[in-house]
Amino acid sequence: MEKITKMIVINSSKLLPSDVAMKLYETKDDIMVKETCFGIMVSGERAILDPLLSNIRKLDPYGIFIKERGFAPGEPFRCRATRRGGARPGFHNLETEDKILPHIASALKALDRGEIPGQKKQTKKLDIDKLKAIIKETEVSK
Repeated sequence: MEKITKMIVINSSKLLPSDVAMKLYETKDDIMVKETCFGIMVSGERAILDPLLSNIRKLDPYGIFIKERGFAPGEPFRCRATRRGGARPGFHNLETEDKILPHIASALKALDRGEIPGQKKQTKKLDIDKLKAIIKETEVSK
């Protein structure tokens, strides 16, 4: 059996991390749940976690984001207690991702409504001959 850890990042106006944690505890599955500042880390067998988290995400499909984490909670390499404090590796990246989640949520809602974004106008690259001419002009004017 494959044991995995998933990070549940909650950016919702409907739910708190504690609400999701309670739903996870209510399942009585053999999982480990840890609340964090961004949501919840949950560890367990893949066969148990994947369907469970699929149902959890249905609570707020645009406010719950789930990604696999490489280390289990308490892993000495990642744990702040064994590294004597400071931000854990990856914290700043997660903090940055958390800021863009509302934009991702609105894009997912638009896609579900059938809205297709327009084609972004492609900017033409500067022709090499034109670049050389600009360089020559600059050299002559000096």
